[in-house]
Amino acid sequence: MRVLLVEDDPDVAEAVRRGLAAEHVGVSVERDGRSGLESACTGHYDVVVLDIALPALSGYRVLAELRRRDVWTPVLMLTAKDGEYDQADAFDLGADDYLVKPFSFVVLLARLRALVRRAAPQRPAVLTAGDLTLDSATRRVSRGLTAIELTPREFGLLEFLLRHAGRVLTRTEILHGVWDAHYEGDSNVVDVYIRYLRHKIDKPFDRTALETVRGVGYRLAKDGG
Repeated sequence: MRVLLVEDDPDVAEAVRRGLAAEHVGVSVERDGRSGLESACTGHYDVVVLDIALPALSGYRVLAELRRRDVWTPVLMLTAKDGEYDQADAFDLGADDYLVKPFSFVVLLARLRALVRRAAPQRPAVLTAGDLTLDSATRRVSRGLTAIELTPREFGLLEFLLRHAGRVLTRTEILHGVWDAHYEGDSNVVDVYIRYLRHKIDKPFDRTALETVRGVGYRLAKDGG
């Protein structure tokens, strides 16, 4: 595993670097957002560990720019910011995990390994349900010839639903598959994002691909609705 750590606190950076090195993990350290961004774009890393409060560019801006440049290396936010809106902003910008300081090194290592495992399997790049198409490689979604703009979180939710098209998924399954296995917020966030998706992939096209299975969860119709 190769890790890029973007952290301006020298004590935290050194502690994480030494801990990962002891586990035979290769670590590169950058101390500001601009250097971190360039390293993440040009280096070959399995995971990026990214602080939010960084000199030059904030972690949020680094994350947004990585995704804008189609760099999809898994990103774990490691930060002292513990507000729910801080976490929501990070996930909406494309973060894969979020860990609050002070943290357990054992938990950090476990989450890094989980991110690498999650990214490892080779999956079909293009997913379809009828004329609804999602291209994981280019991050493009369309209905027929009409392109659909989605936020990173909406994209992740649609990708998860398409990979399980025709199957009823509970809110818990969706939370673990799209948000994070450690997410402890309100499960109603799933309902909110399902509604966002319906307004983008169904209603403008007079379709009903996203079905509510009352008392259970949601299902994406295999035929695209």
